[in-house]
Amino acid sequence: METLSFLIVIATGIVMMLISTMLDHLWAQVLPLRIFYYAIRAPGVIVHECSHILGCLLTGAAITNMVFFSKDGGSVTYTRPKIPVLGDVIISSAPLFCIPLVLTGLMWCFSRFLGCTFPAFPVSIDSTGALHSLATSILELFTQNLFADFHPWFLLYLYLTLSLVLSVAPSAQDVRNAAIGIVLIVLCGLLIFISAIPWAVSILWEITNVLGMGFALGLTFGLIALVVSIPSLAWYVYTHRP
Repeated sequence: METLSFLIVIATGIVMMLISTMLDHLWAQVLPLRIFYYAIRAPGVIVHECSHILGCLLTGAAITNMVFFSKDGGSVTYTRPKIPVLGDVIISSAPLFCIPLVLTGLMWCFSRFLGCTFPAFPVSIDSTGALHSLATSILELFTQNLFADFHPWFLLYLYLTLSLVLSVAPSAQDVRNAAIGIVLIVLCGLLIFISAIPWAVSILWEITNVLGMGFALGLTFGLIALVVSIPSLAWYVYTHRP
């Protein structure tokens, strides 16, 4: 059971990154002027780079250069972290965990102070029932805020959510920096669950639960951004048909 849940969490993270990459490519293609694409991406890119900076601070890596936004996106250049192997993983994958937390904070702010209505979303994606509940909650989100009782601030929430989701996926350089470490972590996780060492399994299970909640949030907001992008996706398919 633990091994299956661990693999589901990893799969959820991969799907979250694929959705982010797909949407980023879509919006880069369909927007007629590049400035519009930059405007949509700006908040997400800034949060993405701030996540890398936080990863550097946590791992003892010295930051040598920061670019929060440019025509090529943002970047953070840093020295080798003081934590071997795991340090690069933490820095490169920091947006995968920080951006869902920021999105959760946005949801709380728009609910608490701006009157938007948010249904309860599943805290983990570990069954078909959870996926059905997630789909129902997303449908309810749009129905309550756009049709049943229109909330203008909800449009700003959708913009910020889309921007942040577009920036979740790690860049190619991030993947290269963390690839070996991520593979080792996944293999070690599987070996720990297979070994059934009680204390090790207990620690890894707690870590898996935390990761599962973060990835579930990322997937939830990714699907919300995907719904927002449906008109653009339809236009892209229509204009690129043979």
